Amino acid sequence: MSGFAPHQADDTAIATIRTLAVDTVAGANSGHPGAPMGLAPAAHVLFSRFLNANPKNSKWFNRDRFVLSNGHACALQYVLLHLLGYKLSIDDLKQFRQLDSKTPGHPEAGHTDGIEVTTGPLGQGFANAVGLAIAQAHLGAVYNKPDFNLINNYTYVFTGDGCLMEGVASEAASLAGHLQLGNLIVIYDDNHISIDGDTNVAFTEDVEQRFLAYGWQVLHVNDGDHDLASIYASIAASREEKSKPTIIKLKTTIGFGSREQGTHGVHGAPLKADDIVALKGKFNFNPQEKYAVPQATYDLYAEFGKRGAALEEEWNTLLAGYATKYPKEHADLTRRIAGKLPDGWEKALPVYKPTDGPVASRKLSEIALTALAPVLPDLLGGSADLTGSNLTKVKGSTDFQPPSTGLGNYAGTYIRYGVREHGMGAIGNGLAAYGGIIPYVATFLNFVSYASGAVRLSALSGHRVIWVATHDGIGLGEDGPTHQPVETQIALRATPNVAFWRPADGNETSAAYKVAIESEKTPSVLSLTRQNLPQLVGSTIDRAVLGGYVLVEEENEDLTIVSSGSEVSIAIEAAKKLKEQGIKTRVVSLPCWLVFDQQPLEYRLSVLRSGAPILSVEASSTAGWSKYSHEQYGLSGWGLSAPYQKIYERFGLTGSNIASVGKKVVDFYKKRGDKVTSPLEKAL
Repeated sequence: MSGFAPHQADDTAIATIRTLAVDTVAGANSGHPGAPMGLAPAAHVLFSRFLNANPKNSKWFNRDRFVLSNGHACALQYVLLHLLGYKLSIDDLKQFRQLDSKTPGHPEAGHTDGIEVTTGPLGQGFANAVGLAIAQAHLGAVYNKPDFNLINNYTYVFTGDGCLMEGVASEAASLAGHLQLGNLIVIYDDNHISIDGDTNVAFTEDVEQRFLAYGWQVLHVNDGDHDLASIYASIAASREEKSKPTIIKLKTTIGFGSREQGTHGVHGAPLKADDIVALKGKFNFNPQEKYAVPQATYDLYAEFGKRGAALEEEWNTLLAGYATKYPKEHADLTRRIAGKLPDGWEKALPVYKPTDGPVASRKLSEIALTALAPVLPDLLGGSADLTGSNLTKVKGSTDFQPPSTGLGNYAGTYIRYGVREHGMGAIGNGLAAYGGIIPYVATFLNFVSYASGAVRLSALSGHRVIWVATHDGIGLGEDGPTHQPVETQIALRATPNVAFWRPADGNETSAAYKVAIESEKTPSVLSLTRQNLPQLVGSTIDRAVLGGYVLVEEENEDLTIVSSGSEVSIAIEAAKKLKEQGIKTRVVSLPCWLVFDQQPLEYRLSVLRSGAPILSVEASSTAGWSKYSHEQYGLSGWGLSAPYQKIYERFGLTGSNIASVGKKVVDFYKKRGDKVTSPLEKAL
């Protein structure tokens, strides 16, 4: 690539970005004008000279991905999307941070055309970008052929001091260096300002030495306010480095041009009216005109759109040639790009009979993954240093590793995330956002809590990330309460758009995978046991995919016990004991609240019906179960360290004790004598 060629409209375009961002924030009387003003030159050079994308088709698969990790600078991204010709008008900028607008307070994927991932919580976007880069490296290794370099895009990131303080970014950066992701280019807005003021109050580490230690290339631009040629040269050099990710330390002045430039006063609040007037005068804009865009700026950025459209057209021609020479690979790639699953893939899911032996649900998960891998190449899995416990690596699979390490290759389908749960979750979001990949990530259920920020954004963004969360409660035994989740279950169930599955046997585990894989806009957490579970009479995949169903039916019942996971078999044992006492007891398995709640009301009321009390049983906090049951039995505190059978006995989670509790519930409601209405019906 030749050197930087100045354009007569460069200065005007940069000034337009600054003034338009200032007006956007001022119009909302809320937001962050400082970073957009400081980053305007770098943004202009990146988008006008390097970034390959087509505003008329924001989903072109081989587009470069751009991530604004410091999402508080979203006014910058919205301004750029407008100038470049995406589906974002001046009126949309005027509606910044208003109800139902296309320009929410932080960038949201799926909400605004051209936004790749949802950012705002600092560090998340940085880690998402590592996932985007892994996705390109993987799909390129799988599908690219000689003379058909179909998948070769770069991922560009704007990040700041706040992101680099966050642990999730550190985790992701460390892994990116190990993986030698030369397709990842990060521009670090080194302005030494955070909300509390100068970063010298809390952030004085040597960022360059840190990233060099991670295995990154570190480049410098000492005058990010003016030196367009150096910005250009640094990005060009980054693209030439194929075996290391690059971070460019870009020295900028936050709020450049403002009277408060270089201070935290311009970080998180609109500029004052007189400051805006002075700023526009300084940049030769009419101080009285708002949301002004010179025609020269529109014309310059129209060239971006023309370039992107031409590149997509060239790519489509290349793809057509690929179809002729590699029809099988073409069919598979285009299926994945379209987000479709292979025909009949679900037939590979294991099916179990009641006569099959007891198996831990983490092992049932391994069996399912092993069966699915040959028919669903979209799966790209990994574990946070717990592979042997999570049982997530399919036998014979290759690790995703730099070929130079001798540990695997980029076509590999298993990622060694190391002890980086939060980074893993956020990288999984990036993998899902790229397209063509269904990521699954694994750790103990207790340590999903470490990644709750990533899980939350996965749910908000609608990313299909599957968490294989083993050792799901007190049943893990001897490791004790530090490792035994009792509150994580309700925390995940309470998170909107998270499908928390707690399967009770093999068919329910297969059902969990079926729904998780088919749920394009919902992340799933599969809560799996260390201890063996029996295969249940009445359990089928077709019934379990409804999220809840009747396992043991009785007419004119005296009691219904509803449960999930490892406690369902205990509930069945209790029902048998109660029947021996003349107490007719139904048993309902409720493996996934979210999916059950999505079923028709008539079905839900038939499963958890009125007429008899309902008792819930689960080896966790009872919080939330009152939505489905009149009475709840579970844990009111932490677990214990001992063999799991002894822990279950100590907490009364046995068939005999639950039968005793159930009898007391029945006696209590009979003594009251009034009609027993299901909590679901009461909620109406």
